[in-house]
Amino acid sequence: MNDAFAQLKVAFVRELPAINAAIQAEIDALHPLVRPVAAHVMDAGGKRLRPMLTILFARALNFRGDDLHTLASSLEFLHSATLMHDDILDNADLRRGKPAAHTLFGLTPTILAGDVLLALANEIVARTGNPPLTACISQAIMQTASGEIMEIAAVRNAGITRAEYIEIITGKTAYLIQSACEFGVIAAGASERLRSAARSFGLNLGIAFQLVDDALDYTSGTDTSGKPLGGDLREGKFTLPLLLYLESLPDEERQATIRELTDADLNPARQDRIIAEIASKGFADQTRDAAKSYLALASQALDVLPVCLEKNLLRAMVDFVLTRDK
Repeated sequence: MNDAFAQLKVAFVRELPAINAAIQAEIDALHPLVRPVAAHVMDAGGKRLRPMLTILFARALNFRGDDLHTLASSLEFLHSATLMHDDILDNADLRRGKPAAHTLFGLTPTILAGDVLLALANEIVARTGNPPLTACISQAIMQTASGEIMEIAAVRNAGITRAEYIEIITGKTAYLIQSACEFGVIAAGASERLRSAARSFGLNLGIAFQLVDDALDYTSGTDTSGKPLGGDLREGKFTLPLLLYLESLPDEERQATIRELTDADLNPARQDRIIAEIASKGFADQTRDAAKSYLALASQALDVLPVCLEKNLLRAMVDFVLTRDK
């Protein structure tokens, strides 16, 4: 798999200039008042995972056409719009190691710029004149927004179950990754069987991606991830590492800790101690392990794809999600 991993890195290096050029061309066409906010967010980097998934699925199925990179970039605009709104809701100061947009441009301009990027994502897809693509991105927007609403409703709710947690991360993260995979199949004009396989791959990859992300929140600090260590706990989010930690405590201690965590004014020093315990006692590692079953399903879904380089790269993507450190 080391060879496939190396090939995946080469593929990213090869495709990123065209992806970024497509993104820049769309930003350059925006209204001058919107452009600085959009450019700040899009220039912050990111893995460009979603556009790459679209490209790999399309090429695996012999895509014939123009503007694949522009189509793929639509999902990056959608993803960035959700991040802009997330940072406002979470009152976050950093995004990918840079100041969050709202700290530089203000709340109202950032919210409206996020709306512009959301509309831009739809407009790019509408240019294709392909109704299934339009339906796919519309579903992605609805499901992602619903996941975000569920997450907000669950803040400081220690009664959240593991099943509810999985439902939240499926909505806020996995459906958009699923759509990125499905985009490539639709663009290539492939069969419903292959669309179903792409949906399964993307959904399971997306759930695993967020599980690993939630584990990294307790182990990867600002220098690596660009976000403060333990940000989820500080924001009142009961993700799987914290749920596992609470399950491990004796009943009386668990109830006392839950009361602390549901208090928005919990002492930062106490937060730091809980965050350190979650990491040191292996609950972040257990969360990463929980991603493995979803990644196995994702890998299995690729079996129906024809033998090709892109299929190998998608399998390498499975390993990348599990082993990433930011």
